[in-house]
Amino acid sequence: MIEVKNVSLILQKNEILKDISVHFERGKIHGLIGRNGSGKTMLMKCICGFVKPISGEILVDGKRIGKDCDFPKNTGIIIEIPGFIPYYSGYKNLKLLADLRGKISRDDIRKTMEKVGLNPDLKRHVRKYSLGMRQRLGLAQAIMENPDLLVLDEPMNGLDKDGVCDMREYLLDLKSQGKTILIASHSAEDIGILCDTVCEMDKGKLEKVR
Repeated sequence: MIEVKNVSLILQKNEILKDISVHFERGKIHGLIGRNGSGKTMLMKCICGFVKPISGEILVDGKRIGKDCDFPKNTGIIIEIPGFIPYYSGYKNLKLLADLRGKISRDDIRKTMEKVGLNPDLKRHVRKYSLGMRQRLGLAQAIMENPDLLVLDEPMNGLDKDGVCDMREYLLDLKSQGKTILIASHSAEDIGILCDTVCEMDKGKLEKVR
């Protein structure tokens, strides 16, 4: 599903990614681990087409990012803190996003929100959401159009114990449906439970550890 070939990235004279080559197979959950600043998020941004590397190439589902397409198709993304319009409800935020492509119905949005533990009828503005509720809303926007690939940067942030268990169960269910998931996490427990392969990043370099 994802092929990264000899990718390097320099930002403001800092070498962020150093000649990274790795592939992530379809239908599995792949984990990225490493300290803050190790390059995990930047690698994800390159895969999603948000940042262009200075060398190398990235293919997602056979398409070269930045050449065949600007962004990978059929991909759901959570990178850093999900951004929403603060004075709209969660449902209205998702409805605005869904209207951009017109692929899903209002009922699909409602079902997705319920699936991640949110009430679609809640009128509370997103600015009054807890961090955990924002994270659930971020997951809802990532999955609501039924993507083949999910790129998730610390998706458990802000979730309580029950929320983490719900998220793990949901991600494993998505894998059973044939979805491919790339996840970055600080939690060794999350990585151990969820991931079929694990890569460690340190100072812009990547090493496959499982």
